[in-house]
Amino acid sequence: MTKATDKTTQQFESAFVSPMRSYTLTALDYYDQLFSAQMDAFRAYSDMAISQARTWLDVKDADSFKKAMESQQKTASDFMERVKGDTEKVTSISKSFAEDSQQQAEETTKNAVDKAEENTKSAVSKAKQ
Repeated sequence: MTKATDKTTQQFESAFVSPMRSYTLTALDYYDQLFSAQMDAFRAYSDMAISQARTWLDVKDADSFKKAMESQQKTASDFMERVKGDTEKVTSISKSFAEDSQQQAEETTKNAVDKAEENTKSAVSKAKQ
């Protein structure tokens, strides 16, 4: 009875627990990377906004107004470049997660099919005896 229980436990582990654990680790890694990218972006955008607010507070005459406008244009350009880079980074992280998840699903399916074929062959061989 213990052999049968051990075999069932092992099959359950290999068919459900191990693939789920592997997927969970992949998902946690994805969310960690995504959250870090979002926090980095938020910090950069906040720094840009605060810097611009300080620049505008220093406006006292026409010359400082002109400098603030030039700074505003540069910040807008930097902001657009940053958004582009952040978008590419998040897209890359998401693509990697999707590929890893698909690969794990294919491996799990292949393992399940292989195990089912093995069990079928074993059952047929036992029935012939």
